[in-house]
Amino acid sequence: MDKKTKATEEIATSKLGKQEVIEVAGTEYTLQFPGVRRAQQILDASKNLNGTFSNEVYNKALMDEVIVDPKTDWDYWDEHAGYMEVLDRADTFLGKMLK
Repeated sequence: MDKKTKATEEIATSKLGKQEVIEVAGTEYTLQFPGVRRAQQILDASKNLNGTFSNEVYNKALMDEVIVDPKTDWDYWDEHAGYMEVLDRADTFLGKMLK
């Protein structure tokens, strides 16, 4: 294996499980990258039968698999501020990791 291939593999494997902590409305949220394949599956599964993107499905997947601490769900957001900002930042984090 040449140096370039090895370096590329190290970069690729180092993304899996990478975390970022954000603070929104006084609460810290830990975001974690689920891996390239799983991220693509999340994006693909977020489309309905006619190919339209579903924010509800996508945001649920972000809550289930990208926002790892604290665990969030729809009920959580009924009691806490920052829903759109946290989900937007989780989306940005996922996109950044896929570049």
